[in-house]
Amino acid sequence: MHTTDRPIVQISLDLTSIDEALDHARKAVRAGVDWLEAGTPLILAEGLHAVKALRREFPKHPIVADLKTMDGGYLEAEMMAKAGATHVVVMARAHPATIKTVVKAGRDYGVKVMGDDLGCEDKPAAARQMEDLGVDFIVHHVGYDERRDPEVIAAHKGRAPSPLDELGAVVKAVTIPVQAVGGLSVAEVIQLPQFGVRHLVLGAPLTVDADAFKSPAHDLEGLLREIIAKLGGSGQSSAAP
Repeated sequence: MHTTDRPIVQISLDLTSIDEALDHARKAVRAGVDWLEAGTPLILAEGLHAVKALRREFPKHPIVADLKTMDGGYLEAEMMAKAGATHVVVMARAHPATIKTVVKAGRDYGVKVMGDDLGCEDKPAAARQMEDLGVDFIVHHVGYDERRDPEVIAAHKGRAPSPLDELGAVVKAVTIPVQAVGGLSVAEVIQLPQFGVRHLVLGAPLTVDADAFKSPAHDLEGLLREIIAKLGGSGQSSAAP
């Protein structure tokens, strides 16, 4: 079971094959990771089959389907719920009607809804709106392309934007749990509980090659064990979402 003295740790399986995703997931679970995420590249490549494969092999682990839903919200959430997902992701930039339908599907099928603020100009306001519409978690997100764009970097005085830039304001804006996603280093991930974030997501470039979306060159399982040890625990996953 997940230990209560450290945050929940989730790995983002941003890969493009089921076999590679399952290999990563096995290493993550052995290391003590709590939640598994079928990342967007995996869903685009393998669809519902990837979620079903993760559910078959890890029947008690929460599984997040990072759909990034923008429309057709009820159907997308329903399909992933039936495939075995426990959590689905809808975008704050979607129409409020879409967010509401994803929330309804979540209630109907017993899955939790995560609202992603990627691309929003006022992320605290977007987080508040999503909470008002009924989402269960906020994903505070600075995207892959945004972090790598030369004009964006220049506007940030020569550095890539980070989820840490507005994280404090987003956490204060809502009463539901917040995740912070987008190119964070190990040291930055370890800092997240200081912002009130108790649900940590490990993704590229820590767990996946951020250029090729393949397995990293380093020892993934060893890195995950190190991170979890620094967070103060090494528990197995809880089935409770």
